[in-house]
Amino acid sequence: MSLLKFTKPYKIHFSECDPAGIVFYPQYFVMFNNLLERWIDALIPQGFAGYILEQRFGLPTVHLEAEFKAISRMGDDVILELVVERIGRKSLTLRQRCISVTGELCMQVTQTYVTTSLITHQAIPIPEALHQALTAQSAV
Repeated sequence: MSLLKFTKPYKIHFSECDPAGIVFYPQYFVMFNNLLERWIDALIPQGFAGYILEQRFGLPTVHLEAEFKAISRMGDDVILELVVERIGRKSLTLRQRCISVTGELCMQVTQTYVTTSLITHQAIPIPEALHQALTAQSAV
């Protein structure tokens, strides 16, 4: 059961494409990381930059599964979608998708992130502000 969903319209840029004019596959991961940052910006007052730079928390990937279904071309308008699949004590699992405006799934990842201290580089419980925002959103 999905707990939270965040979507943003997006236009595929020239800089994200290979010489054939289609998205070079690693660029999807950059797009999804940018989507994650915008999502955290919307969830907590200090945003993603404050989470990392001021509070010294990290959110590294510990597991990643990717599935490529259809190509995206330079200039295409798509929807980038993030859905919370699981909230654990120290980690969360997200499903992120790139969907054409016609509804065709182009690419998706299931990604597990762990919350860490950037001082000790050890896993820590999800910080209170983020945990509260996630659980408040999932209760809606």
